[in-house]
Amino acid sequence: MDPQEFIEEGADKYLSNLSIDLVVIGYQGGELKCLLLKIGERWLLPGGYVGKEESVEEAVARNLQERAGLENPHMRFLSVFGGKDRQFKEEFKAALEKRGMAWKEEYWINDRFVTLAYYSLVNIAYTHPEPGFFDDAFDWFSFDELPEMWMDHKEIVHTARQKLKEDTRLQPLTYRLLPEEFTMPELHQLHQTILQENLDRSRFQKKMLASGIFERLPKRQKISPGRNPYQYRVNP
Repeated sequence: MDPQEFIEEGADKYLSNLSIDLVVIGYQGGELKCLLLKIGERWLLPGGYVGKEESVEEAVARNLQERAGLENPHMRFLSVFGGKDRQFKEEFKAALEKRGMAWKEEYWINDRFVTLAYYSLVNIAYTHPEPGFFDDAFDWFSFDELPEMWMDHKEIVHTARQKLKEDTRLQPLTYRLLPEEFTMPELHQLHQTILQENLDRSRFQKKMLASGIFERLPKRQKISPGRNPYQYRVNP
């Protein structure tokens, strides 16, 4: 569907007044980061809409593939956001006029939208984001240094950070943020970054190994003389 057709006829293809917003979370340089797109002067979360012929889960997977180039992505439901004034009329108007396209008050994208927010844990090296027709740019931003964002999108990011913290306490899932092979010190540092607290390294390692999720590899990673920790991967 080309951009003009999407604007004028999208209401025939997508469920009305329902959108999807995605907090795509990566880990780089010791920081948690999220993928943002830019339209005009402000940034927003990647996302999209739910087709009338697809499930919500199918729509989330499709949008993660289209927005971040992810195949078979990790995805976890976050929350519903539906403020009574949740519409982006002025932002869409400016984006369309910037591209020389007609804007009409009655376009379906000017309506109020309730959004289903999901978060996805990714290895940044495996993502391939590309700006869509309406996007001016994309970038990864630290959770601690978020730019000016559309309406409630910053609130969605903060909610995702808190939910990730809660989920991390319940089960090991953060390995998705690391390369396929990693060391326990790397996993330990990642957990400290997510939980924003210091963790006893010995007890942490015992807990991770007791989970049965990780397999120790015979080779060690050479970091420095006398410090060559074993590498691990997710147990196949």
